[in-house]
Amino acid sequence: MSAAPGAAQVLGQDAAACAPGAPGPAILASVSGIKDRKGTLKLELYPATEEDFLAGDKKLLEAGKTFRRIDVAPPASLAGEICIRVPRPGRYALFLGHDRDGKRKFNFWSDGAGFPSNHKIGRAKPKLVDSLIDVGPGVTRATIRLQYLRGLGGFGFAD
Repeated sequence: MSAAPGAAQVLGQDAAACAPGAPGPAILASVSGIKDRKGTLKLELYPATEEDFLAGDKKLLEAGKTFRRIDVAPPASLAGEICIRVPRPGRYALFLGHDRDGKRKFNFWSDGAGFPSNHKIGRAKPKLVDSLIDVGPGVTRATIRLQYLRGLGGFGFAD
């Protein structure tokens, strides 16, 4: 999809890892449901364990565990593709955040969140199982719809 003329531009500093013919491993995440162009989109890769899922990046890196983050501005079309390199094939946890206020800390009231399962988050803390993705030796595709707080029902999709 990213190689065809007029197709969506692949965003992020790892874009070359998802180019046609790139050896991988990498994840190409198609992102939709972006509320607006405020702030930053953050695609984050974690180890696939309860203990490490959504843990602080400093803690993970100091322990020698997998953590990667790609920060991009929300695209004008409010949909796009983000590429993230992966250290080796295997199972990981993937999180997409929309940091709308720019404070680099999740704001329950304004920020958005999404996972590869696209399971509705509601009012519960996101579950590891919803974020899991099996990455092969090449480019693995994922589709993530962002969710935002939608009243008493908690987080849900805008559309």
